Amino acid sequence: MDRLHVLPPALERVIKNFSSLPGIGQKTATRLALTIMRRPISEAREMAASLAELHGAVRLCSHCLTFSEEDPCPICADPRRDSSLLCVVEQPADLVAIEKTDSYRGHYHILHGVLSPLDGIGPDELKINELVQRLGDERVAEVLIATSSTVPGEATASYLLDRLKDQPVLLTRLACGIPMGMDIKYADKHTLARAIESRAMPRR
Repeated sequence: MDRLHVLPPALERVIKNFSSLPGIGQKTATRLALTIMRRPISEAREMAASLAELHGAVRLCSHCLTFSEEDPCPICADPRRDSSLLCVVEQPADLVAIEKTDSYRGHYHILHGVLSPLDGIGPDELKINELVQRLGDERVAEVLIATSSTVPGEATASYLLDRLKDQPVLLTRLACGIPMGMDIKYADKHTLARAIESRAMPRR
């Protein structure tokens, strides 16, 4: 005897598609699907249309390799940005996070991942060769390596520092340490050690 469906097959297919996304489990996928069912059909159709046109409308910027509908992207095309400063990040989401600080006015380079040998991700799977090519083609004075302070992020940063050490550019690393508002006695030894290593001269 066939198993009775608790939910309609069409709804189950939507749940399955949602749960295939990273960070979304079965419960969250079910909640999202049921929420869409309760919304007007016009909203569901608009969502489906936006997903359908996503791959056709969005491409990689030929300069920084972020997602954009224009080439070059608005940041690379902005003449007010400092093209001599290049910030290397893991993913487009990291670019968005840095832009929200409104404290960086240079250009970017997206690696589209980090080194992870266990997952089969080596230097050739990242946009590292493209970075080296940019340094040969563009007048870059400083490369700010802004990978995460995770084990893969640190490994990627170390690899980049070694790979780019002969380039005629200043290599800097995103400082890490004690978060704002945190009492120093509650910091773990690794965070505190990194804060000491990344210390900067106070502004006068």
